[in-house]
Formats: sequence, C-alpha cells, structure tokens
Amino acid sequence: MRLLLIEDDTLLGDGIQAGLKQANYAVDWVTDGEAGEHALKIETYEALILDLSLPKKDGLKVLKDLRARGDTLPVLILTARDTVNDKVIGLDSGADDYLVKPFDLDELNARLRALLRRQTGRATPYIEYGNLRLDPAAHTLTQNGQPVKLPHREFSILQTLLENTGNIISRSQLEETLYGWEDIVESNAIEVHIHHLRKKLGKKFIRTVRGIGYLVLKQ
Repeated sequence: MRLLLIEDDTLLGDGIQAGLKQANYAVDWVTDGEAGEHALKIETYEALILDLSLPKKDGLKVLKDLRARGDTLPVLILTARDTVNDKVIGLDSGADDYLVKPFDLDELNARLRALLRRQTGRATPYIEYGNLRLDPAAHTLTQNGQPVKLPHREFSILQTLLENTGNIISRSQLEETLYGWEDIVESNAIEVHIHHLRKKLGKKFIRTVRGIGYLVLKQ
C-alpha cells in the first residue's frame, strides 16, 4: 500500500515515514503543500496523511482542492490544531479522519487500516477467500488454518488482488502500490513476486491476462 505524507516537521516526518515503512507501507513524503498537491496529481496513492499548517499552501486548501477535483482519496488529517471547531472544519472540508498531535504510531496505523478497509467496502478487519484468511493488521495469512509466510511485498500484492477480485490489476498498478520514490524497481520484480505466490497458493490461483495484468477470480 502506497501512502503520501505531507508534513513540514522534518523530525516528525522522518519518524512517521520510518514507522509506516515498518508496517509495510510504501511512503512518499513531502514537506510543503505545493509539493504535496503536485504529487497527488501525478502519482497514485491509497491514502493521504495531511498536516494543516504547511508552507507554500495550507493543508486545508490542499484538501479542499483535492475534493473539488472529485478525488475520493482517503485523507487523514494529522495536526496540532486541536479545537473542536478545527476538527469540524477539517472533517467538513472532506477529511475522513482527524488525529491530533502528539499521537501514538499504533493509533495512526489502526486509523489508516480503518480508512483503507472502508475504501474497499470491507466491513471486517480481515479478508476471507476460499480457504484463505488474510489479516492486514497482524500481517498474517492462513490457508486451511495453517500459517503461510509471505514477505511484505508478496503480502501487499495478494491483498491488492483479493480486494479487487474479478478485476484485472496491471503490473504498473501493482508497482505503484508497492514502491515509493526511494525504492529501486527491477523490471521483472512483479513477475517474480507473482511466481512465488503461485508456488505457495497454487499455480491457478492468480491468473495472467496476457498483455494486461493479473486477476483473482470472484468466488
């Protein structure tokens, strides 16, 4: 899962980025509103973590312009503005959640999982498909009740495919989900990950649609 963080406090931003990477997110981080808005226009993200007091362009204006473009990207405001009125304005401007600094990284992770779960229309905290049960919070996968060990990128690919059963996901879409600006992407990386998933889950579990992408059939 790829996130955008817009936070001008370099110490805090570095800590958030490192913490979220440990939680297996790919995180792009910028330090002002204009850079954030540019990133939102040229990249694809699963969620935005947005500070409000930003240089060059205020975070609230970034949010309002995002919604004015019809973009439904989940947005979590992360700010020191802690009055009830601030929260009301942020939520009414289009934010999906509001977290006040200082905060606990575990709570930030939990709120992100909730946002991403609602975005996919999933009510439960886990995903079940046939004999598989995938738990994004615990980062675990079981098959017939037995644990299946997956590196974090294989896990992310599987989660993306299971959240989009019946839809073809292209290689470039998977790359955008897995890799941030700082990551080096080898040309055959996605194919290698898919190959490893098939070895663990069955050759026919993930279908290749030649020249288009990959598919897990609807049940």
